[in-house]
Amino acid sequence: MLALLCVVAVGGLAAVVASGNGSNPTVTTAKAEGTAASGAGAPSADAARAADAPGGSQAEQQVAATSGPSTTQGTAAPGASSVSVAAVGDTVMGTPEFGLPPAGGSTLFNAVRPLLKGDVVFGNLESALATGPSAKCGSGSGGSCYAFASPPSYARNLKNAGFTVMSIANNHSNDWGPAGIRSTVRALDAVGILHTGRPGEIAVQTLPNGTKVAVVGLAPYAWSQNSLDIPGAQRLVRRAAGVAPIVIASFHGGAEGTPYRNVPQGAETYLGEPRGETRRLARGLVDAGADLVIGHGPHVMRGMEFRGGRLIAYSLGNFLGYKVFGTASYSGQSGVLKVTMAPDGRFESGSLAPVRLSGDGVPSPGGSSIRDVAALSRADFGKSAARISPSGAITPP
Repeated sequence: MLALLCVVAVGGLAAVVASGNGSNPTVTTAKAEGTAASGAGAPSADAARAADAPGGSQAEQQVAATSGPSTTQGTAAPGASSVSVAAVGDTVMGTPEFGLPPAGGSTLFNAVRPLLKGDVVFGNLESALATGPSAKCGSGSGGSCYAFASPPSYARNLKNAGFTVMSIANNHSNDWGPAGIRSTVRALDAVGILHTGRPGEIAVQTLPNGTKVAVVGLAPYAWSQNSLDIPGAQRLVRRAAGVAPIVIASFHGGAEGTPYRNVPQGAETYLGEPRGETRRLARGLVDAGADLVIGHGPHVMRGMEFRGGRLIAYSLGNFLGYKVFGTASYSGQSGVLKVTMAPDGRFESGSLAPVRLSGDGVPSPGGSSIRDVAALSRADFGKSAARISPSGAITPP
């Protein structure tokens, strides 16, 4: 079920840095004078203030807001080892209008939980975690307006599945308005999952060996770090590279559905809404210092390429959409991207584990995504295309 979201302008371009440790990330606060408060690995700030981005006050979010580039340089920790990443695409755990899953959604990830293993486990949370009437659709969708929100308690399902960081930069995170974003942030904070995607927001996960990994999220909307502003996106990546030696950038962009499996040249639109120049954006993020770029939003898998030795996955498709996504044909093919990077962010190895969605949108291993993504990569990117073997192994050209 593909939806168009009306854009609502939201103020607040504060740079937000959240940091956490290992598989149980927490969030720490920087003091106003720029020195770190309690908590290991808190980044310094030139000037800290309460974040004015959707998501609430500094007290609610426990985040450090920086008004300028960090003075900390992102260098690998002494004795740092390789970093493993598992990443998936669009994730919706159900919404009341279309039906919530049994057992509070606790079994939704059961079949794919063994695939969600890594130092960093990333997903795109394409719904609010909120209750009450939608700010977008009111009491109901009426067949033309789609709004997604799972109960805030469902954040525990993400935690139990293994996720360490979620992007909330997408066209459904604001379905319940700024209050819904605040509710989503509180729910993720409560279970120790980092979040990224609000204007200026950088999630920083500190691994047990001291290695920091920064994650930024972008989407073509006012309530997110706006991907239509490519220079602004690059500045955020450079700032992230100043606080961590490894930077992961995710973006929600591109037109939706099977007709849009290929990555076009130039700008993309969908139902009249600008969805960004995905090639120029992704490559620009790498040029600015991103070590891995993860795309989502088209609701289908797209191809992959390498730029400067860094992997770009243009869309990981639908990963979970309980009774909200169409799952016929390519919309039901998904995957878990696994990447291992050197302590300085260089690509070491990668693989794609195929996943398919049931009629209700619940994932399980299997499907044709390896073959599909390999063919799309060759067709769209030629010499720069990622090489994907029949087993799913990913290697540079």
